[in-house]
Amino acid sequence: MVLARRAKIVGNLLWRAVQDSGFKQPSDVNKHSCQCYVTVPESSELPKKLKTSERKPLVRSINELKREARQKKKDRQKVHEIILEPPENGMLVKQLIPVAHEVCAARHELLSIVSRLVKHIAIYTCSLCGEAHVGHPPHKIKSCNVRGSLSSKQHSWVRGGVEHILPTVESFHLYDRVGRAVSHNEMLQVDRIPAIVELCVQAGVDIPEYPTRRRAFPVYCLAGRIIDFEKRFPKDISPTEHIDASGFWHEIKRVNRGVNSMELYYNDIQGFGAPLAVKGLKAWEKMCTGASKLMEKFAVQTCGYCPEVQVGPKGHRVRNCQAFKHQMRDGQHAWQEATINDLVPPVYVYHIQDPQSNEPLVNGLKRYYGMLPAVVELFAQAGAPVGKKYGSTMRKDVVIPKLDEAKWVV
Repeated sequence: MVLARRAKIVGNLLWRAVQDSGFKQPSDVNKHSCQCYVTVPESSELPKKLKTSERKPLVRSINELKREARQKKKDRQKVHEIILEPPENGMLVKQLIPVAHEVCAARHELLSIVSRLVKHIAIYTCSLCGEAHVGHPPHKIKSCNVRGSLSSKQHSWVRGGVEHILPTVESFHLYDRVGRAVSHNEMLQVDRIPAIVELCVQAGVDIPEYPTRRRAFPVYCLAGRIIDFEKRFPKDISPTEHIDASGFWHEIKRVNRGVNSMELYYNDIQGFGAPLAVKGLKAWEKMCTGASKLMEKFAVQTCGYCPEVQVGPKGHRVRNCQAFKHQMRDGQHAWQEATINDLVPPVYVYHIQDPQSNEPLVNGLKRYYGMLPAVVELFAQAGAPVGKKYGSTMRKDVVIPKLDEAKWVV
């Protein structure tokens, strides 16, 4: 009893000394304990890959979606006008027009910088599973587990390009976003353009190759039906001018180069590429943040089982879904609200802390390696400082041990 009372007194004295030094008490620390805890940033895990039978998580809960659908059904039964706000009424949101121009300019700048950096930093992709890797040499982690892969689960690396670290998600270009959806018979008649470009066009960016309808007066919704009092088509644009059947068949020419066809000089890229990489990282963040602001007002739909995306208030009616149980849907997509990761899908790759070491990442230490989006990893290897935003996935607080010391790590 005496020893316990003395220990309690000593603990209280120590805690008072700590309080006098300016230390703030965490919520999980006992006031009568003499132990002090230092909080360190924990390493966050990346979102797990969904199975082919799993659906993408919904942005809003299913109960909220059902409640909204019931309310819309009640509104359609009443013959009264439903007041629509921009952009549902066909008008532009004036505050978001400069944001759309910034996103479009940031995308062009990002593609220009990435196309220059990939000439000096190697990009590898697996010919079997499609996994990407930034830097030379490629890693030796045995994670290739698809049909037709090797029994050792090692990747079959080939040279990649910009499309492997910055994939393009396409969407049908809509001449009138308030009009009807694209039908299955019009699949080869309507152009497909990058979804983020289509989002910028609908938000106010004018591109001569892809004209869109700009209204001077809003549309009205009466008992669930859209009524447009303007002329159907302007005088200077014909209704079929935007249709170009050949635009759908344009494909990116992918050149498969040899693995050892280029030598890398990281000292050179660190010298001239650092300012370029910093500029590219800012363009990447500006494009993502600006697209997120646009998606708060302009609806974007995605399929719950496949990567198909349609920019607009409703999804298209093309029956080309080949995902889980598409036979029961007659090939139609299971449309739901999209996120920024559906519009700009991040390709996560392993982060290399020291690109000059020229030592590949080994399979025995894969749990100690951090990961980054492929574009951010490209800029990091070019000399751009990565901020605290990606610090948890990079695992900066984890020290990579040597291979013979890994078995002693607790």
